[in-house]
Amino acid sequence: MRAYTAGDTDVPLLEETIGHNFERIAAQFPLHDALIEAAPVPGADARRWSYTKMNDDVDRLARALLALGVAKGERVGIWSPNCAEWTLLQYATAKVGAILVNVNPAYRSHELEFVVKQNGMRMLVAAPTDRNSDYVGMARGALTTCPELRELVFLPAPGGEGPGGEAYDAGVPLSEAELTYAELLRRADAVGHSVLKERMADLDPHDPINLQYTSGTTGFPKGATLTHHNILNNGYAIGELLGYTENDRVVIPVPFYHCFGMVIGNLNALSHGAATIIPGRGFSPAAALEAVQDFGGTSLYGVPTMFIAELALEDFASYDISTLRTGVMAGSPCPVEVMKRVISDMHMKDVAICYGMTETSPVSTMTRQGDTLRQRTETVGRTMPQLESQIVDPASGGVLERGQIGELCTRGYAVMAGYWNQPEKTAEAIDADGWMHTGDLARMDDDGYLVIEGRMKDMVIRGGENIYPREIEEFLYAHPDIQDVQVIGVPDAKYGEELMACVILKPGAETLDAHALAEFCRGKLAHYKIPRYVEVRESFPMTVSGKVRKVEMREEAVARLRL
Repeated sequence: MRAYTAGDTDVPLLEETIGHNFERIAAQFPLHDALIEAAPVPGADARRWSYTKMNDDVDRLARALLALGVAKGERVGIWSPNCAEWTLLQYATAKVGAILVNVNPAYRSHELEFVVKQNGMRMLVAAPTDRNSDYVGMARGALTTCPELRELVFLPAPGGEGPGGEAYDAGVPLSEAELTYAELLRRADAVGHSVLKERMADLDPHDPINLQYTSGTTGFPKGATLTHHNILNNGYAIGELLGYTENDRVVIPVPFYHCFGMVIGNLNALSHGAATIIPGRGFSPAAALEAVQDFGGTSLYGVPTMFIAELALEDFASYDISTLRTGVMAGSPCPVEVMKRVISDMHMKDVAICYGMTETSPVSTMTRQGDTLRQRTETVGRTMPQLESQIVDPASGGVLERGQIGELCTRGYAVMAGYWNQPEKTAEAIDADGWMHTGDLARMDDDGYLVIEGRMKDMVIRGGENIYPREIEEFLYAHPDIQDVQVIGVPDAKYGEELMACVILKPGAETLDAHALAEFCRGKLAHYKIPRYVEVRESFPMTVSGKVRKVEMREEAVARLRL
């Protein structure tokens, strides 16, 4: 049987813009919670928006953008950790047809200026400077070096809201091109609601509305261009498969700058009348569980390392998280033992695994309610509704048989419009028949479930043997002293490559060396799959979206071992 599947067609595609969808949902559930931000500073109250209040505030922000002359298709950047204003801007730009550019909060001046110039950004909304990043200073640097950047808007510091709920900034001297968020909002008074309605009527669901820069392993990142149709439908379909209703309350500790936060999170929940809950500006395992407990969360998101950190809290049992029923794991495979505890100890019996990439809006395959433990830990589910998947031979491009390993390709409504101003790169990724080539090695089982074997570039070739690190990582999670593990390939004069296991030990475990690990593997793994090197680490280098940066780990290992 060919390694090809087409998703169900029973979830109809929405033919509306993000703004019109939100207004329709807000009219259905006007008094329901739409957005809750946990107390941004100790002692403060949580910030809350009903659907009506959120729609009003989104309209005010949208009218402010119109007052500044923001045109349809112009690029407006958001450079900030998670906060309520991030969500409001996401919907305000959608209503005016501006393209929201998600800027990684970890970027520094060189990366920021590249992104601003690459898409011709006209406005940048930046977070206040904090202990991690001088956002204000770097944004001002971009203003002087990027001629198309016309306005900087500075968000308020956490807790910096006035008595009427308006955001204000104290002690920020501004140039003519700079505004506080509060000043931006005041500009809305110059534009009537009818002007906004006229703009919304001029928008098409297939207009580009979002630019997300993929963190490529070589060269500068590429801007994946996504439309209303791409990301609204993807978010909506995920919610349908999770069984979301207006009674759900979704805790989102993953970053908004990435599709996980803004599509699987915001667009998914808000297209179903559910509440979105922001636990904090960055990830804290305690804050995530507190948000579930304090606001009755029914769904919790995270990459597996986040769930591992939550389960590892010494006072984990003290949190009342009994309201949970579901959630989403994505970013990397979930170890079996972790999944067992998420289902039993965190009450998330319907937790789903989502797989995809920024270029596919992002989810192209997903597990379903009722799937087995094996399907949730060994596979990334089945093809999403209205999409197609196939496994092809990377050399010939021919479709393989089920069970064979090749490159996973995706086709359908979720495939991006292309890389911004990079037609050659777009043509390399999307073939003439519309298939997005993911760069992931995978196989399809007899039931149509996809198993990811790793990135094509992560596959280790040792003495002619193809080794898939995922298989070895899954085995090593059974070691009693290992909390987390990543397996990488490092250069070797004899075999071409050798394996290194980078491990984080469980609390109380003293150490682990290559000899001890080899003894654990002997007789259970083929000899060539046993790691030659072991490195004990405190943490792994991660992208903001929660993916482990194996390329960086390989570079560090090569330098340390002098290979």
